[in-house]
Amino acid sequence: MVAFDTSCSAGPGSPAAAPAALRGRGAVTNVAHRFQRDARGIDTDTLERDAQEGELAPHPATRVQAEQARRLISRNDSPDIPFEQAVNPYRGCEHGCIYCYARPTHAYLGYSPGLDFETRLVAKENAVAALRAELARPGYVPKAITLGSATDAYQPIERQWRLARGVLELMLETRHPVSVITKNALVERDLDLLVPLAELNLVSVHVSLTTLDADVARTLEPRASAPWRRLQALRRLSEAGVPTGVGIAPVIPFINDDQIERIVQAAAQAGVGQAFYTIVRLPYEVREVFEQWLQAHYPERAGRVLHRIEDLRGGRRNDPRFGTRMRGTGTWAELIAQRFRIAVARAGLADRLRGGGLAHDLFQPPAAARPGHAPRQLGLFEAGPSHG
Repeated sequence: MVAFDTSCSAGPGSPAAAPAALRGRGAVTNVAHRFQRDARGIDTDTLERDAQEGELAPHPATRVQAEQARRLISRNDSPDIPFEQAVNPYRGCEHGCIYCYARPTHAYLGYSPGLDFETRLVAKENAVAALRAELARPGYVPKAITLGSATDAYQPIERQWRLARGVLELMLETRHPVSVITKNALVERDLDLLVPLAELNLVSVHVSLTTLDADVARTLEPRASAPWRRLQALRRLSEAGVPTGVGIAPVIPFINDDQIERIVQAAAQAGVGQAFYTIVRLPYEVREVFEQWLQAHYPERAGRVLHRIEDLRGGRRNDPRFGTRMRGTGTWAELIAQRFRIAVARAGLADRLRGGGLAHDLFQPPAAARPGHAPRQLGLFEAGPSHG
């Protein structure tokens, strides 16, 4: 895999001021990842090519690299996460959500969890074939699969790659339960699959909605669907009979914590049946990416935000312990939990993720990979969609 330029990196603890915000991107620069052992110079060939294409900063180009996945199902044994199996057709995510806990996974590819995470994407070109092979294995026990647990399966490049749609087609073919988590209204495109899955009690769709404020959303999660579009998608899914939920994930003190009650009420009005929330986590390189973002967008409140996160995390900015990492600890965590419970009760929603309630007894093992269904072949890189 190609190593990309990280010459803009600032190492952990760097005293340098955060770079200026980039329009349409979450991270403001590339940060050094924890496996990086060498300093890298500027890739002049890339700069020259981008200049010719009119894609110099502040508009870093999105590039997609294809890979062949050996397997697609990842399994989870964390007591904090209400599902055991997940599928992620893409690595990296163009949505650019600054808080994304999956950013550090890009370090395993030799990429930065900063800008690289949202501009150097990987599509698992054979995702559907790999998943088909796993479901066909003797002894496979069907358990609900969560689609998009790490990176969003409905991020913008899904319009071209259609891997999430392929997974849903396979779920319907095999009568396999699936739970979708996304923050993109593109999920509406697949109503023709979601409705028959819902009729068999095989699907639920949860949309992450962190704020109703469009200005905040543009900096917090710049290439995700606007808040009003997510609500519209929830309404359309609910009206079509697809079970829906909303996730306030994550709650960030002094950024979106004032939105809890409004989001729950708006979701209920859109026909949503369930809700959940998490507290912001800053594992590994996410801490530096997030702190730079704060300095670029909210310098006047950065100190308050970070100190309150420490209050929620036992004096640290990240607490990886099972049982506390999703909800935090202490007085402020209890207050957020209480506000959420009251809001959910008033709105008549269930405060949990749905997945265990889906049907597991309809599963039909798939046939082997069908001839004539080989994935299309692309060049090493394919330009992502244009976003202005």
